[in-house]
Amino acid sequence: MSFDDYKGAPMSAHTIHVERGAASRFAAAVTDTNPVYHDLRAAREAGFDGIPVPPTWTFASPFLGAWAEDQPADPTGGKGNPMMSIMSDLMKSGGIVLHGEQEFVYHQPVQSGDVLTSFGRINDIYTKESGGKVMTFVVMETVFKNENGEPVVTEIFNLIHRR
Repeated sequence: MSFDDYKGAPMSAHTIHVERGAASRFAAAVTDTNPVYHDLRAAREAGFDGIPVPPTWTFASPFLGAWAEDQPADPTGGKGNPMMSIMSDLMKSGGIVLHGEQEFVYHQPVQSGDVLTSFGRINDIYTKESGGKVMTFVVMETVFKNENGEPVVTEIFNLIHRR
């Protein structure tokens, strides 16, 4: 299979329950002491209905609030995350994998009590040569939507394989 065949391929889907404790613990883990992440009164004074999540929380969210019984159907049809197949094929030739650029676009605040559903896909795969080395870039996008189907966060994540 050509890497071009993976463009647009679905990767994953998750339903996440945003819990106050998980949001506060994540803030503590990234050493963010802003009271809005730890104190409901401070969060409400700042205009939130609940404890908001810190930036980048959605990237870790499948490990923080995904309950097995609430998960959407596997968008890959049981084939598994295509990013794993891509990286496996690339690593057969050796080299290293680097975490490249990562972008978060916030459409609206994410707060405790929200239930989000995310869907990921492979946006693009391309190669560049630099200093005699071939680099393959795999660009993935995950969109998180709220219970009303409105986007709340879009993540764009880039993995780089360098031979």
